[in-house]
Amino acid sequence: METVKEKEKKSFEVLKKTFGYTNHMAAPRLVKIAISSGTGSGMKRDRKRNELVMDRLMKITGQKPSIRVAKKSVAGFKSREGDQIGLSLTLRGSRMYAFIDKLINIAIPRTKDFRGIDPKVVDSMGNLTFGIREHVIFPETPDEELKDVFGLAITLVTTAKSKDEALAFFKELGVPFKK
Repeated sequence: METVKEKEKKSFEVLKKTFGYTNHMAAPRLVKIAISSGTGSGMKRDRKRNELVMDRLMKITGQKPSIRVAKKSVAGFKSREGDQIGLSLTLRGSRMYAFIDKLINIAIPRTKDFRGIDPKVVDSMGNLTFGIREHVIFPETPDEELKDVFGLAITLVTTAKSKDEALAFFKELGVPFKK
């Protein structure tokens, strides 16, 4: 089976015809993958939840996430400035390609009632951002630990200059879009 890195290299030939690229450096490519998970104000009630989410994200991505703190106090959310409210990490290089392979080929097909990613989530800068409601679609999470399910947001950052370029590039990589 072809990896995403190989597909990215071959995408130049296909996209060259459509967008008229003359150089490999002009073609879009993946820069990084940003993953974040909000743990919210529940951290005050259960301190171990942050450690649990951090441990699971570390198993899924192979990299330790950093803790994000609140920049402002918001009374409606019962959060104070400096409270731990989430985790985030950025994948680049070989970890990025390993994660996107796992995401496209293993995790997304395991999603319940999955009908494809909406093409509207690709922004005008050429980045794809979508959310996953349950982290248990990844194979690293054991089935007996289903009581603490959390969601995460994934952003695939590219060098594409427009939404059309990005959509064509993501289709070449094998991202399953809605028909």
